Amino acid sequence: MKVNPDLDFIKYMKSAGGDTLKKCYQCATCSVVCPLSTDTKPFPRKEMIWAQWGLKDKLIADPDVMLCHQCGDCTAYCPRGAKPGDVLGAIRAYAYTYYGFPSGLAKMVSSAKNLPLIVGIPALIVLIMWGLSGGMHVLSGEDLAKYGFGHFFGHWDWPWLTKNVAFIDIIMVPAFLLACYSAYRGVSAMWKAMEKEYNVNAEYRPSVQQFIQQFLLPAVQEIIKHTRFRECGTNANRVTGHLPLLLSFIGLFIVTVYSAFTQDVLGIFFPQLHGPISMMNPVKMLANVSAIALIFGIGVLWSNRSAAESELGTTATFYDWFLIYEIMAVGVTGLCAELGRLVGVPVLAYFFYYLHLVAVFMLFLYMPYTKFAHMVYRTFAMAFEKYRVSQYVTK
Repeated sequence: MKVNPDLDFIKYMKSAGGDTLKKCYQCATCSVVCPLSTDTKPFPRKEMIWAQWGLKDKLIADPDVMLCHQCGDCTAYCPRGAKPGDVLGAIRAYAYTYYGFPSGLAKMVSSAKNLPLIVGIPALIVLIMWGLSGGMHVLSGEDLAKYGFGHFFGHWDWPWLTKNVAFIDIIMVPAFLLACYSAYRGVSAMWKAMEKEYNVNAEYRPSVQQFIQQFLLPAVQEIIKHTRFRECGTNANRVTGHLPLLLSFIGLFIVTVYSAFTQDVLGIFFPQLHGPISMMNPVKMLANVSAIALIFGIGVLWSNRSAAESELGTTATFYDWFLIYEIMAVGVTGLCAELGRLVGVPVLAYFFYYLHLVAVFMLFLYMPYTKFAHMVYRTFAMAFEKYRVSQYVTK
């Protein structure tokens, strides 16, 4: 077998937390202790040797890389300190950049040296849109209590859509659509690469409905239940952080849909719905509980990550910490903006609301290129795992 190593890939691995991969001497301890590894599909032993050889094309087409939950068992028991979990994490980081679209944006988000641009561009866009809206002024305490943040971007008398929501849509919707398109392109490319690598020849393709029902929904259900996370040994308490974080995003999605429908659809006929939602409204309660769950969940993951670095020697990387900081910023700024409104301090409320918009904008815009992308890539890797042994595929 002729091996053509990708030296740039190896260099990236070393910079992204996989600097210990050369210590691996293929003892297979990692595959033995990994609760997710099987006799027929052992990992991460094969990924370690592929990484040492610089076989980038095999690794980015390997579903096992995405199926790894980085629980830390392999790293804890590795006799050489090769940290297989960190290596697989670095491979995933590379894959998100490799599959990312547009490539320039994906590469920008992958490096800590670009942090001023990563934060500065969204902050500047929101600031410019705030200025263009004509609403760049702080309301009085009375108006803040009456309108909440509904006049952050100003007000107009057009009944079909409030000015505030219109400007938020102008900022957020393109970022969301770009993230969805980039994730779609990336997952499609990964799926084709996995089919080629594993020589998956489908006798006939399932319909979209069959694919969703038989492969995608079971993967989503497994993720929501955190089935594989619960099998982890060394960092079993990660479920304590991941589960409330996942549920908080589901809760906040429900709140966002409800708010959009009541204010932008029903609000056409009932203008009084354009004001802030009552604190006693069940949906508002869900929003506050979800915000607290988000901060709690990411706080637990923050603590676990710090402990892994200090106790297991896990490498601190921008890839891991950026998402933790970003999600914490979303939760804290949103909660602080709400508290500023409730206590009647307009300057404080508006300051944190601006930061909250920037944080949410960043979360949408950078989703396909950060660790947040595993939400999509891992889901489809799990679906592929089921698909390649299904009745659709020639054995």
